[in-house]
Amino acid sequence: MGTHNYNFTEQFEFTGKAKTLSIIAIVIGIAAIAYGFSAGEHERTFANLLLMAYYFACVCMSGLFFLAVQFVAQAGWSASILRVPQAMAKTLPIAAVILVAVIGAGLATHNLYHHWSAPGLTDVNSENYDKLIDGKSAFLNVPFFMGRQVVFLSVYSFFALLLTKLSNNEDLEGGLNSYRKSFKYSCIFLVIYGFTTPIFAFDTVMSLEAHWFSTMFGWYNFAAMWVSSLATIAIIIILLKKSGYMSWVNNSHLHNLGQFIFGFSIFWTYVWFAQFMLIYYANIPEETVYFYKRFDQYEFWFYLNLVLNFLSPVLLLMDRDNKRAENILLTVSIVVLCGHWVDYYQMIMPGTVEEHHKFGIVEIGTAAGFVGLFTFTVLTALSKKPLIAKNHPFLQESLNHHL
Repeated sequence: MGTHNYNFTEQFEFTGKAKTLSIIAIVIGIAAIAYGFSAGEHERTFANLLLMAYYFACVCMSGLFFLAVQFVAQAGWSASILRVPQAMAKTLPIAAVILVAVIGAGLATHNLYHHWSAPGLTDVNSENYDKLIDGKSAFLNVPFFMGRQVVFLSVYSFFALLLTKLSNNEDLEGGLNSYRKSFKYSCIFLVIYGFTTPIFAFDTVMSLEAHWFSTMFGWYNFAAMWVSSLATIAIIIILLKKSGYMSWVNNSHLHNLGQFIFGFSIFWTYVWFAQFMLIYYANIPEETVYFYKRFDQYEFWFYLNLVLNFLSPVLLLMDRDNKRAENILLTVSIVVLCGHWVDYYQMIMPGTVEEHHKFGIVEIGTAAGFVGLFTFTVLTALSKKPLIAKNHPFLQESLNHHL
């Protein structure tokens, strides 16, 4: 394939319907959150804020992870699509600030993390004393907990801004200097990310039910955030193509993204099942309480989670042609994104609102608001520079990518 027809200065214009809809969605989200608080449903509203703030941060973090993996693997196929995960990575600092604010406010009002942060749990003389929580108090205490959140998200944001800056420098200066630096910093980032992501998941989600723990929970969360990010990248690229942008993206690029979504959906299911099977088989009361709650009070969500996140991608993306078909890949990616909302819903709600869970204005509106915010911030970042990294050393390989 020749490359002379491609416009390497092509820039996305974030105007018109996309911008209007994203702003409307943000307004709906603000209204839904305000409704939740005004109706006195503080725990429910905070639970939904945590769900979506965590989801927002995870997708942006995994956009950065995608970038770093491409550099470390010295992948050629993805060189022409890196602007999309870069825009997601560039949005990470905003997502980080929102998540820290939600967690801080939830702790301050005791609407989140009350299983370990409520007064008297670590005081031997209190009637609320909890020996198990007291034993975990060196790790689960508010200053150290908030400190970890701030440090992890700050480090991730630093690498996000660093890699996007190096890409800008590469556009301006050419040569291999920026690419070599991107490779080096990506290696450092992946080591840090690998060690800290499970702890981040333990803190943000697993500690909502502080009496229970699973050493697999961090990798279960990693699989969920990674496949959600891959689906988001695929959705943005396909919609850009349908709008007349990124003409260099061909069916082989979509095939690669489809393979990733298919493969890591199976990986997510493997980790989910491994965690479930060991707890179910061992039948130890302090472990089974986690799944008992979900069987007893969240049965519909429990099974819907598996249908959306395992059966849908496996059945629809197993076929080679389906991975290469824009509309099918777009549909599966949207299903996977909705599926992992369900996944986070049944991770977070039993430890916050417990059996009083609902599905209505607060849930739909908060989700819509964060989707609008994500769309607005990522597409704004995407519109700031050309849609292709013109001096990437593997660009020609990507432009001629065929499977």
